[in-house]
Amino acid sequence: MTKEMNLKINHDCQAVSNGGAASDADTVSSSRVSSLLASKDRDFLLSPTGNQVKVCDLEGKIIGLYFSANWYPPCWNFNQVLVGIYEQLKSSGSNFEIVYVSSDEDADAFNIYHGCMPWLAIPFSDLDTKKALNRRFDIEGIPSLVILHPNDNKDEATLRDGAELIYRYGVEAFPFTKQRLEELQDEERARHENQTLTNLLTNHDRDNLWGHPTPEQVPVAALVGKTIGLYFSAHWCRPCVNFTPRLISIYQKIKEQMLVDGDQDGEDFEIVFVSSDRDQASFDSYFVTMPWLALPFGDPNIKQLVKHFDVKGIPCLVILGPDGKTVTKQGRNLINLYQENAYPFTEAKLELLEKKMDEEAKSLPRSVYHGGHRHELNLVSEGNGGGPFICCDCDEQGSGWAYQCLECGYEVHPKCVTLTVAANSNR
Repeated sequence: MTKEMNLKINHDCQAVSNGGAASDADTVSSSRVSSLLASKDRDFLLSPTGNQVKVCDLEGKIIGLYFSANWYPPCWNFNQVLVGIYEQLKSSGSNFEIVYVSSDEDADAFNIYHGCMPWLAIPFSDLDTKKALNRRFDIEGIPSLVILHPNDNKDEATLRDGAELIYRYGVEAFPFTKQRLEELQDEERARHENQTLTNLLTNHDRDNLWGHPTPEQVPVAALVGKTIGLYFSAHWCRPCVNFTPRLISIYQKIKEQMLVDGDQDGEDFEIVFVSSDRDQASFDSYFVTMPWLALPFGDPNIKQLVKHFDVKGIPCLVILGPDGKTVTKQGRNLINLYQENAYPFTEAKLELLEKKMDEEAKSLPRSVYHGGHRHELNLVSEGNGGGPFICCDCDEQGSGWAYQCLECGYEVHPKCVTLTVAANSNR
């Protein structure tokens, strides 16, 4: 952008918002908006209907730069959420605007996708500006929402995790300032500290859960004092369908072990299905395969629980202790690592299991050839090149010890290795 063009846009913006009287802050704001969103031969953005809107009309507003694309399903999912938030904020008269920064593959895809949005966009043809914005804000994945505040000199001038904040707090995140986010975090902390099984699972219309045969009702009060797993899952989710039989097996083994340990009815542990199914029929056909309890399909507590526990993906197993407080949100991973031995999922139990795993690892070969992979695999832990991973054999999460291919990154749980030939154990 030339100096003359930049000055012209700044002058126009000042005339629109201040009747020609411009403050230093306005000049900074306008210069920033123009330098980011305009180009040397374009001083406008596009509305969803194709109309041109001057860049200077965004002066003084809180702006969300929305990096997204038609071809990526998670973007469509987030787009629906963001549209609802945007319309709520606009109806309340807020000074919030969104600008779509497209990664679409062609103009038709851009037009279709932008047509589903109520906000402005960088023209599809302006590849240079879109590339510059991606570089400027170091965009590594989509959907991404970067929040720009009108005052460059404050800590909250740029906030890069807008998408996560929208998912987590919704409309309450506005105006996305440091102070507001600290308030929300304090409120969230208080909710978790005051969390009980009753206020998580009941509402003014319902104090029961569904059992079997449906619609048998089990009072939530009957679960107080027990270890509870909240199982966020859905019939349409392939990883969920794969994990559910494993969880059923572990659930039954935990119950059996309780009987051996003297819990006469094996009732100190229970799971509650928190469904993300799309219709009642899907919920019914999925829940009938499970031996535990469930929140009714479409219950309002479901959305509250997803938000409260910040569930970003399913399947997810959140463990609550007998006091109703959160023990861990990593129940699925712990089940995969330790099976029924993970119960009751406390830090003390996990420390014992980790020590046991470390001891067992001493007897494992340092490298192996696995039946499902052509390269040599090396034994690694989180402390020597390993870390959280998805097992390439069972497709489930893992951490701690793993066999890893240094050539291509292939990783498997030690328990999943089908040993064909042991490599040099001293390597």
